[in-house]
Amino acid sequence: MSKQEYPLEFIKLLKSIKAKRPKTVIDHILEYGQITSEELKEKYGYNHPPRAIRDVREQGIPVITFRVTSTDGRKIGAYKFGDPSDVRSTQLSGRTAFTSKLKSALIEKYGTKCNIYLEPFPVRELQIDHRIPFEIDGDGGELSLESSEYMLLCASANRAKSWSCENCSNWKIKNKNSCQTCYWAYPESYSHIAMRDIRRLDLLWSGDEITEYDKLVKEASKVKEDAPEYVKNVLRKHFSK
Repeated sequence: MSKQEYPLEFIKLLKSIKAKRPKTVIDHILEYGQITSEELKEKYGYNHPPRAIRDVREQGIPVITFRVTSTDGRKIGAYKFGDPSDVRSTQLSGRTAFTSKLKSALIEKYGTKCNIYLEPFPVRELQIDHRIPFEIDGDGGELSLESSEYMLLCASANRAKSWSCENCSNWKIKNKNSCQTCYWAYPESYSHIAMRDIRRLDLLWSGDEITEYDKLVKEASKVKEDAPEYVKNVLRKHFSK
C-alpha cells in the first residue's frame, strides 16, 4: 500500500506519542501505509496484535481495520489510519475510534443508554464496544459494521467488561460461541458471566433516587449487612411470601 499524505496537525499528533507500543505501530503505518497482524507478531513480537492497535486508538488516533492475505494464504487483519478529522481529543471517546455514523445507528437502535446498566447517559459519555471482544473474534470471519455486533457502554461498564473479559479463561481459548452466551456480550439473554455460572443485576440510583439509595444503605447498616446482600434478603423475603 502506498503511503498517504496527512495534515500537518495530524502528523504532529502522531509524532507526539512516545509510548513504545503505539509508537511502533504508528511509525510502521507512516512508513508503509498499513500494518498487518502478521507483521505485529513476526516483526515486532506482539502476540496480541489487536491490543497493540488498541493502544493507538486509546491515544485518540482513528484506525481502520480491513482484511488482507497473509504469506501463507490466510485472511488476516490489517490496519491503517482513518480520517484525521475523526481524531478523538478526550478519554471519553473510549478505547476504539468508531465512526459517528455507527454511533448514530446504535443510538437510534438502543437510545442514549448504557447497554449494561440500562440507564441514560450523555451521548458524549457513551462508548462503542464490540459485543464479542475483537481479541476473540478479530482475526476470524469477515469484519462487519452491523450495529447488532456492537453495544453502547458508559465508561464504568466498559472498564468492568474489559477487566472481566481479559481475566476470563476464554481469552486464551478464543471460543466465539462462549462469548455469544455471556452476560458481557448479551446482558439481555445470557447463561454465564466470563465462563462462570453466576448472574448479576446492575442497579444505579441517580437524581432524586439518591436519597432512596442512602436510605437503603442506612437500613442495611442497621442489620450489619452490605447493601447488595440487604437487597437480596429483601427480595428473598418478598418471594417467600
